[in-house]
Amino acid sequence: MTTGSVLDILIYVFDRYMLEETSTVPHREHLARDLEQAGFGRANVERALDWLTDLAFGQERARPEDTRGLGSEGALRIFTDSELARLSSECRGLLLRLERARVITAQQRELVIERLLALEADESDTEQLKWVVVMVLSSEPEGELAVERLGGLIAELRSHAPH
Repeated sequence: MTTGSVLDILIYVFDRYMLEETSTVPHREHLARDLEQAGFGRANVERALDWLTDLAFGQERARPEDTRGLGSEGALRIFTDSELARLSSECRGLLLRLERARVITAQQRELVIERLLALEADESDTEQLKWVVVMVLSSEPEGELAVERLGGLIAELRSHAPH
């Protein structure tokens, strides 16, 4: 039996439920049972479901009227010491590129940082960041277009990467 990390569970849920045309996610109890039957450990299933609940709550908190001053042109995001310790320079750089390319907004950047840190990895890498960005964007109305722009930007970054 596999226990699966919280991110593994989130990717599984995203792939299995959120990419469907109807994107109907079962109620928490049913989803927990499905995940446990798929072989994920109970503790991480609960943590993953809490993560998803907090994502939905974060979306509600980040409404434009509640984000005075975020995203002002030329504004500088200062990372806290704990964020610097857990977000690699590659992650911080990718976040900046995504925001400058208008793939994510300042509000979405903050939600991505919050959700990435909630995964409780010692240091987050860019693959984890990409998944969290996709999940944040996909959970919003009109998120499909932003996910497409993200895919295009990631492909462009790969083509410009040194070999």
